[in-house]
Amino acid sequence: MEEDLFGICPFVTAQKILTGKWTLLILHRLSIKTMRFNELQRELPSLTQATLTKQLRMMEENGLIIRTVYNQIPPKVEYSLSELGKQFMPVLDSLETWGSQYIEFLKNQVL
Repeated sequence: MEEDLFGICPFVTAQKILTGKWTLLILHRLSIKTMRFNELQRELPSLTQATLTKQLRMMEENGLIIRTVYNQIPPKVEYSLSELGKQFMPVLDSLETWGSQYIEFLKNQVL
């Protein structure tokens, strides 16, 4: 049923586009600056090369990022946020604020 709502319901659509454990972290890194594949991999060391490749391809297909290939040797490829991806930055900021507040909530919990 959820597939039927893709492109109709904004929550189902957003959830589908943002699937993947690393999507938000990659978007966050690219919101700071344009990066090459190896830079992203260094900043997210727990992320395997295969998973990073898969996530970047999915995000490019979904229009969130732009993959720029430079015609040179050795090949150079950079990833940056698309205009649609840049429109997501306020959401990232809100998630960061909420996440920080939740961390404080956890710290104040009596265990």
